[in-house]
Amino acid sequence: MTDLNVVLDEAVSDKSLPFVVAMVANRDGVMFSGAAGFAAKGRLADETTMFRAFSMTKGIGSLAAMILIDRGQLSMDTPVGDILPEWDELPVLTGFDGETPLLRAQKSRATVRHLATHTSGMEYDLFNADIAKYTKVTRHPSVTTGLKKAMMLPLTSDPGTRWGYGPSTDWLGQIVEAVDGRRIDAFCADEIFGPLGMDDATFEIDGRADRLADLSLRAKDGAFEPLDVQVKPNPEVYGMGHALFLSAPDYLKFLRMVLNKGQLDGKRVLSESALDQMLVDQMQGLVFTKMKSAVSRTANVNFFPGTKVTHSFAFMRNEEDIPGKRSAGSQGWAGLANTHYWVDPARDVAAVIMTQLLPFVEAPMLKTYDAFERTVYAEM
Repeated sequence: MTDLNVVLDEAVSDKSLPFVVAMVANRDGVMFSGAAGFAAKGRLADETTMFRAFSMTKGIGSLAAMILIDRGQLSMDTPVGDILPEWDELPVLTGFDGETPLLRAQKSRATVRHLATHTSGMEYDLFNADIAKYTKVTRHPSVTTGLKKAMMLPLTSDPGTRWGYGPSTDWLGQIVEAVDGRRIDAFCADEIFGPLGMDDATFEIDGRADRLADLSLRAKDGAFEPLDVQVKPNPEVYGMGHALFLSAPDYLKFLRMVLNKGQLDGKRVLSESALDQMLVDQMQGLVFTKMKSAVSRTANVNFFPGTKVTHSFAFMRNEEDIPGKRSAGSQGWAGLANTHYWVDPARDVAAVIMTQLLPFVEAPMLKTYDAFERTVYAEM
């Protein structure tokens, strides 16, 4: 797959990306690994580079919940409030009277399935202007603070009524803790990272900070400016929507587990039937809708306009073949700092393409992602 190296090199040389690490695999092993550019001053990007995973954490959080479902300890239809009663007390934000939030009670009960598919009614301030205003006028802490209070956002719609992207997976992680008894970092280490050999996946960067990539922001003139975004160490709550650090090989192992129907290298983390259940459309008739940016650190998000896109228990799911690219039924998502991935069970391929750059899904990144994916399928 030599043409993939060309894609990566050109992305850095034309300043589409400050650096990039990309890998491709099938169920049997890695087919391609490449990198271009400097992950930090004086340090070339490579397979050892550590990334802020941000929302790539969500797939791991969903797997954690699916493990408990597989064991009969939890159901997709379990009401959230039956395990975490504080959820039922969250109001729905309907607007503002000047600077005063207008709030009402929920009209339906959220389930575990609603959390996993982002149909719970909870949204990030990144993609909802009302929540952005609410957090400003009430001085509500960001979820990246790791405070339990930060999770207590109002909903923007009743559970089960529409797609809305937010910190629902943080709540899913708290359900895993409540049902299993272990803290979510310990659960992931014991049940996911250890069995899959994800040796770099961690909630605390201590000991690996010398391998962490620099984070950049694209300035108006197109140059890359350094950006400092801190995820609070040793928080009150590890948010399964954003809290992981990991390397590209780590996440590829997770995706290869998906291709291998719940196991990797003889270590099973999920039964085949549960893996199948995790990958089907779980939105119960709803669909993914365009995410409109409410802040400057992300562009609008709409990966496959004009096609039907849903959400499985763990990932975005495209319901139609994308010409020259992934097959119908493929799964994928991304992290805020432009770490992207997909897994295509029909074609037995999974891939990651990762940098550390804001804004999220800006045009140069999407151009590179498109060229990379098309080259993967052309060379297959």
